[in-house]
Amino acid sequence: MKWFARQKRADIWDEAIESPLGDIEAAARIRAICDAAAQTAIAAARNDKSENARYERAAKAAMEIAMKISDGLMRDDAVHRIVNLCMTANDLKTAQILFRAIHTSWIRETAQRDHPTLVQ
Repeated sequence: MKWFARQKRADIWDEAIESPLGDIEAAARIRAICDAAAQTAIAAARNDKSENARYERAAKAAMEIAMKISDGLMRDDAVHRIVNLCMTANDLKTAQILFRAIHTSWIRETAQRDHPTLVQ
């Protein structure tokens, strides 16, 4: 009775990337990862161990993609999205490290306004 067996859901951050991504595709993929991992981050904030592992995989995948973006503005926007994901999961340490990597002043100010605890 294989058809009754529950399929494990595939997460977007666990999918392999077949070809090199351009900056626009990489930014879109990071946006999709952060949107898909939002509920996981909320559960991770409540100390759900399995969801915490999923959140960490999502954040790691997004960070790896962000490192490959060559355009500074697009990279800063992508990092800001990852910072928002980290703050949703109450992962302040990672969020502070990523916050320091944002160089564009208005994105940095927006992140600081959204999450004042980043600057301490």
